[in-house]
Amino acid sequence: MEERYYDLVFIVRPATPEEEIKKVLTVIEHTCAEKGGKIEKTEHWGTRKLAYRVAKHREGIYVHQEIRTTHGELIAELERRLRVQDTVIKYQTVRLDEDLKRQKKLSQKRDKRAARRPRRATAPAAAAAPEQAAASS
Repeated sequence: MEERYYDLVFIVRPATPEEEIKKVLTVIEHTCAEKGGKIEKTEHWGTRKLAYRVAKHREGIYVHQEIRTTHGELIAELERRLRVQDTVIKYQTVRLDEDLKRQKKLSQKRDKRAARRPRRATAPAAAAAPEQAAASS
């Protein structure tokens, strides 16, 4: 089965203690382990202002995770578990593998075009050419 990559960003209430955030991360880790997924990276982005009010909050603590899985039901289960967490006020998952494939394809096309283009002379070699022409005259 094909591996899929996801970005998971969730926002926690601004006054949430670090222990509560760790509990949410533990729930995510256990769910990933149960469903055969792997957390590639976890980042705490800290407290930031929200673009709009969410549950009467103007700011929140942002947490970002990169997840790799072969099962789509893992993400559905993570979203279900985040939905019932009291401390989580907003979450978003984005599938990245399609974007990564597109970037790889564009990169390959760019490399092919670069390989077909003739190489230009470097600046010192170009400067030496007029001197050689004058010397041969």
